[in-house]
Amino acid sequence: MQRRTFIKISAVAAAISTVFRPSTGLAEDKKYKFGFSQVTIVEPWRVQFNKDMKKEAEKHSNLELIITDGQDKTEKQVADIENLIRQGVDVLIISPKESAGLTGVTLKAIEAGIPTIILDRNVDTDKYTQFIGGDNVAIGRAAGEYTVKLLGGPGNAKGNVIELWGGMGTQPAHDRSKGFHEFVDKEPGIKSLLQPIDTDWKQAKGYDVMSTALKSFDKIDVVYGHNDPVAYGAYLAAKDAGREKEIKFLGIDALPNEGVTWVNKGQLTATFLYPTPGAEGVRQGLKIVNGDKVEKKIILPTMTIDKSNAAQILKEQGLPE
Repeated sequence: MQRRTFIKISAVAAAISTVFRPSTGLAEDKKYKFGFSQVTIVEPWRVQFNKDMKKEAEKHSNLELIITDGQDKTEKQVADIENLIRQGVDVLIISPKESAGLTGVTLKAIEAGIPTIILDRNVDTDKYTQFIGGDNVAIGRAAGEYTVKLLGGPGNAKGNVIELWGGMGTQPAHDRSKGFHEFVDKEPGIKSLLQPIDTDWKQAKGYDVMSTALKSFDKIDVVYGHNDPVAYGAYLAAKDAGREKEIKFLGIDALPNEGVTWVNKGQLTATFLYPTPGAEGVRQGLKIVNGDKVEKKIILPTMTIDKSNAAQILKEQGLPE
């Protein structure tokens, strides 16, 4: 199997900032309006997502970027998109809360002739102009392979594992679980302790589920959280129970001031980069309005971050080690 998950440290800065190509210029005599429907502006990964998008848009004086907040509610996000359609945006960019609920309004935009870019989570149609996001199955595989190594290696791995799901109504959570189990399920010595429980990607829910698990199980070796906040919530629950030193915690996202910092401090054992697609979404939108052909799908790179490279990444990002 081809391994795309581990890349050289020298490429860290580019991967984290998702800078893949120079910005596309706009015709100076015309103004454009991009509408972006964000599912929520509360989660740290989404906050960085919006920052990346705004920073890219600010490079172009004749580009107006409208960002709406879906407040983590499908019905609010649908209403936001309908409003952007009525405004006649030149490009519509959507990062859906969940696939099925956003499909209808996505098709409505497409039928209105608006180029539509889907970011991060897909919808149940392929009629959009472009999809940009990470390969969640590959990230799950990296986490699964890492777990097997932590527990003794292929054929010898033994231990008890807890998987803390993100949002069970989202495709990324299912993909991250699928990739993970492609590795751990091959090991008869690895036991999964919990049935899937939805944490909705929230740190507080990760804490609550882990607190209950700690009361039920005397031996927990690895916790795999579908994002860094959930994994960190589990770590805090274990710390409060005096058991954090006996458990390895894995997360996903690798925001420098969160996941990478937690790894560097020894609170998480590893995190797996899930770069935000915001800046690339703007860049691709600029190509579209300029009449350039764009790829149907862009998959953003990932990497594994643990004690071997966390400090170097923080240094490259200008953050304290």
